[in-house]
Formats: sequence, structure tokens, C-alpha cells
Amino acid sequence: MNTLLCERDSLDERLSQRSIALDPAGYFLIKLDAAAGELIAEHYSNGIDDRGLATDPDTGEVLSCRGTGPRAPLATYRGRTAKELGIRLTETAEPLPLSRLDHALYLGRELQKAEACLHMGLPYIQD
Repeated sequence: MNTLLCERDSLDERLSQRSIALDPAGYFLIKLDAAAGELIAEHYSNGIDDRGLATDPDTGEVLSCRGTGPRAPLATYRGRTAKELGIRLTETAEPLPLSRLDHALYLGRELQKAEACLHMGLPYIQD
């Protein structure tokens, strides 16, 4: 692996460890539907407690990254490309399902990764 690639990987890893503010508009789980050739973004609501942790708005319990059971999405969005799904999320969805620019940038990166996995027939794992 060349030095520049190692430096980029190291930088990306450090940036992934920073503290972030959660989007009060909710969060997304991104999935692939390989049979349909589509990206799926499920939008879920969340609360944010005084420590900045995501909580279930119905129970107040802190949400686990591993999932604590089935929750119903507020909405499900589908698209054939990252661009199509990104436009759907930011230009046509009512109400707008995100409220922070850093969240929109994160979604764009993740949708690009998901699209690449879809095209290459690889599994997608959300960061």
C-alpha cells in the first residue's frame, strides 16, 4: 500500500472518532435491494438526551448502535443511484428528513459507498 493511501486511511479513521452532534430530525439506516438494483434509506425518529445520545422518542431509552429490537421507520426512500436518492431526500421529501449539513454530507458519502457496493455486487456496511 502506498504512503499516500495509508495517510488518507489514517486521516479518515481519526476523523471518524471525533465527537458529533446528532440530527434532531432523526437518523437513517441505509440498505441495498440488489434484486431491484436500488439503494434504500430508512428514516427513523430520535430524541437527544442531555448527554447528546440518541434516544427512543417513545421510551426515552438510549438507542443502541447494534439495535434493540424492531422500530418502524418514519419513511422509506428508494433510488437507483446515490444522486437520485440524495435529491429525493433533500429536494422532494416533505417534511425534510434532516436538519444538519454535516448529516447531509455524511449521507452523501454513505450513499456513494452503497452505490459502489451495489454496482460491484458487494455487501454494504454503513459507517
